Amino acid sequence: MNDKLPKPQKAYRNEEFLTGKDARPIRMLSEYIEPEARFHSLNVSDTIVFLGSARTPSRETALAALDEAKKAGRDVEHAEVQLEMSRYYEDARELGRRFTEWSKNLEDPRRRFVVCTGGGPGIMEAGNRGASEARGMNIGLNISIPMEQFANPYITRQLAFEFHYFFMRKFWFVYLAKAIVVFPGGFGTLDEFAEIMTLLQCRKMNKKMPVVLYGTRYWDDILNLEAMVRYGTISREDLDLFIRSDSVDETYDYVTGELLRHAMAKPGPRIKY
Repeated sequence: MNDKLPKPQKAYRNEEFLTGKDARPIRMLSEYIEPEARFHSLNVSDTIVFLGSARTPSRETALAALDEAKKAGRDVEHAEVQLEMSRYYEDARELGRRFTEWSKNLEDPRRRFVVCTGGGPGIMEAGNRGASEARGMNIGLNISIPMEQFANPYITRQLAFEFHYFFMRKFWFVYLAKAIVVFPGGFGTLDEFAEIMTLLQCRKMNKKMPVVLYGTRYWDDILNLEAMVRYGTISREDLDLFIRSDSVDETYDYVTGELLRHAMAKPGPRIKY
């Protein structure tokens, strides 16, 4: 008679439970443990993170859009702005390639300073694309949101992630990071930059991490950090937590120089969470 009873379901196979509110801590923990296991299995030690807008087009795409706008006789001004912004896509692509080539030539059995992005289009695609063109592994920390975000085709497949929780995605941006380059972006980029500055300012990181705010014209329009100093909400020395740059060469030299000085002997995460 007992043979006819249905076999009880194991909790870890109960999809209704796992997707319900009671299992939320398990889902959060999964977004920590599963990426950690993948990084460990692929011997990824640390990263150079690229942050920036999902909306920034490549120069090729921007030129085609401008040509189409002129033919249609509308949206020409927007297309011209997008063409101007496309320089940041191309700069991120070039930096992704250079950082990857430099990293691959280091005498270290681990995968050091792997290019890492948010995994989507725009600046994220550009960083992954440059790393891929240098035939290097690269990381995409994607996030499931209703618009704009989809995995770009240049991410190393074994290192393509899809996060549900923004805070876990941001954790992985910072946890392995040894350098961060912040390209022009929107609310998400501002959020990520502000959190990184907060962690550095409050000394929640035990690592020397170069941060570059890339694109002085854009960021000078968007952020008036001098006003924060003037009003006393940050200190003058807080502005030394990052540098500003408009140059691929300057950014490459600064980041690689800082990594050689401060990070080569210290693989892995150094953060107090």
